Amino acid sequence: MDHVIATSMVAQQEMAQRLGMNASDLTCFGFILEAGENLLTAGDLATRAHVTTGAVTGIVNRLERAGYVTRQPDPSDRRRVRIAAVQAAVDRVTALYGPYYARLTEQFNDYSPAEIAVLNDWFTRTGKLMSNYLEEVRGT
Repeated sequence: MDHVIATSMVAQQEMAQRLGMNASDLTCFGFILEAGENLLTAGDLATRAHVTTGAVTGIVNRLERAGYVTRQPDPSDRRRVRIAAVQAAVDRVTALYGPYYARLTEQFNDYSPAEIAVLNDWFTRTGKLMSNYLEEVRGT
């Protein structure tokens, strides 16, 4: 597991470089993509990325300048903005990650539905465990 985590971190750095950004910006862009149609505010993004609102402003500014996101007015509160992914940027990221996800899908085809259920359970529970432990370490 340590090898997978370390390799993921190295891969995140490599993918970010290929997309012309740093790993923190790519992580935040990933959170924006994960949110889908439920556009995040800067505060939402700061909470998910565990950075200050000041830091997230810099991240969003860089992503916007690079053409990855736009700011859109919040329909329920005009003083607030929501962050939306730009489709051309989504296409660039998808083109880079697509072959990797295709290989993962191919690998999952080697498992039975019951085994996939166990893997899904493990990743879901481990993700929660990691998040909870990170909060504990941070003392929040």
